Amino acid sequence: MDADKVFKALGDPTRRRLLDLLCEENGQTLGQLCENLDMARQSASQHLGILEAANLVSTVKRGREKRHFINPVPLHEVYERWVRKFERRRLGLLHDLKKEIEGEE
Repeated sequence: MDADKVFKALGDPTRRRLLDLLCEENGQTLGQLCENLDMARQSASQHLGILEAANLVSTVKRGREKRHFINPVPLHEVYERWVRKFERRRLGLLHDLKKEIEGEE
């Protein structure tokens, strides 16, 4: 995983919106995605290119159509590498606080 590409891709609200749209209905064409965005097809296509470079979106051609699919693996890797370790500490602190408040040893 190229974490820099993933973070760059996630750093833009339009790209996050595209991921949300694909999460709602996976396998959409560029035209379908553009129906929910206020931008030209070329701009949306550039954003999708960045998502593809980060491996967050993959495409499958079916005839003349190109369908876009979300790839959750890089997001899971970011979670495991960056989020989970902080979550574990926070949950441990909450557990300790609960024990202290309830008078447990």
